[in-house]
Amino acid sequence: METALYFVRHAESVYAEGKERTRGLTEKGTEDAQQIRDILKYEDIHYMVSSSYERAIATIRPLAAERNMEIRLEENLRERQIGDFAPLSFKDAKYRVYEHFQYAFPGGESSAAAQERAVKVLLELLRERQGQRIVVGTHGDIMTLMLNYFDKAYGYPFWETTTMPDVYKLCFNSLQLKHVTRLWLEQHSAEMS
Repeated sequence: METALYFVRHAESVYAEGKERTRGLTEKGTEDAQQIRDILKYEDIHYMVSSSYERAIATIRPLAAERNMEIRLEENLRERQIGDFAPLSFKDAKYRVYEHFQYAFPGGESSAAAQERAVKVLLELLRERQGQRIVVGTHGDIMTLMLNYFDKAYGYPFWETTTMPDVYKLCFNSLQLKHVTRLWLEQHSAEMS
């Protein structure tokens, strides 16, 4: 029995210092959330879960509203806090925590710790909702770490290529990942402009 998870990386959001949990979407991000609704229009979605961060919720909210579905908030799907990585650049800091999976910057979370908490949610979903289609509102870093748990090919280079938003369909047989398909394509944004 196949179970499908739809990872939806949040749409564009303006960075605001100290507002990691509450910052919403930009105007473009709001438009892209409508496109995500359209991309998933013909999928038979049974359940929706999201990171507790507003930008992740707002990205899947149009789909939930159209289907009159609730979004279960799951704190363990929140984005990984990188911590104090000065004097490195953000990208160099990300590279380090992917290459050294147990390493954490001061005030940050290691890849291993972030992966463990998020995957716990996924495994629960795969066991309890076998055969269903589930939308997961998420973030680029934590999405990459969840994919990495099932396939080590997903790491820093993959994270670097993801977009805001992004959509991936993961098909599972029980707890085994069978294949991943990217549903969001750059031309979606260009076609709708």
